[in-house]
Amino acid sequence: MTSWKTILSAILLPTLFVGSLYAGTNDGKLLATAGVTQIEGSAGGGLVPWAVISGYGSRDEVAATVSTTQVSTTDYRLDVTSAAIGLYDKVELSYAKQRFTLSSLGGDIQQEVFGAKVKLYGDAVYGVWPQVSAGLHHKRLKDNVIADAVGAKESSSNTDYYLAATKVHLGLAAGFNVVWNVTGRLTKANQTGFLGYGSASDTSHKLMMEGSAGILLSRNLVIGVEYRQKPDNLGLGEDDWYDIFVAYVPNKNVSLTLAWAKLGSIAGATGQEGLFLNLTGKLW
Repeated sequence: MTSWKTILSAILLPTLFVGSLYAGTNDGKLLATAGVTQIEGSAGGGLVPWAVISGYGSRDEVAATVSTTQVSTTDYRLDVTSAAIGLYDKVELSYAKQRFTLSSLGGDIQQEVFGAKVKLYGDAVYGVWPQVSAGLHHKRLKDNVIADAVGAKESSSNTDYYLAATKVHLGLAAGFNVVWNVTGRLTKANQTGFLGYGSASDTSHKLMMEGSAGILLSRNLVIGVEYRQKPDNLGLGEDDWYDIFVAYVPNKNVSLTLAWAKLGSIAGATGQEGLFLNLTGKLW
């Protein structure tokens, strides 16, 4: 199986080379204010979708990005490849292919996520109020054997709905820019969908809260934290997720995010935590 080091060497070096050729050609959003790519393919933090639209395109431009993510813990590994397109800084369409590998037991579970997001109000940087967007993640589980075995009510597909608010405060903390995001998500997903959706005794969408906060130490470097609340529909002790991240954004064509993610109990295996790595590059 391809390791994150192989992915990094194969993609980061040519992407940085292309980025050095074209850096500064897009005059849309400020550098590092477009977020990175989260695990379901949307623009945001690593775990949480933000209200921002993918890419650095202005209201007159179309922007497209591709991304690869790997999260490795003691017993599991998550690999994600995704692509997103931002239309005139108003609409975002995304697709993510996820592979959840059971490192200790062998085998894997695959899921597809089709995303859409629409900006409803505001501008994250220049507006007085936060930028607000509504979005959805339609999830299709490609292997439902384990989901059926643990008692999921639905094991083929389901949809998350979310509302996100994002704001960048210029120079707020001793001259440094500060960014925060709050997201409310209606979801049935067990472990984001890898264990199906809902249970025999709990079939409704639940409101889960998610959040991110970061500080831009320079125009290229962001540090911060994230939190993602998760439902325990199956009674397996599903825990909320946290991470501490560092994002390096050398230009508008590439970003690299490293985080330490604490994922808690997953399918009865406790203490799951490990390295999160995301690389996002601009197509145009």
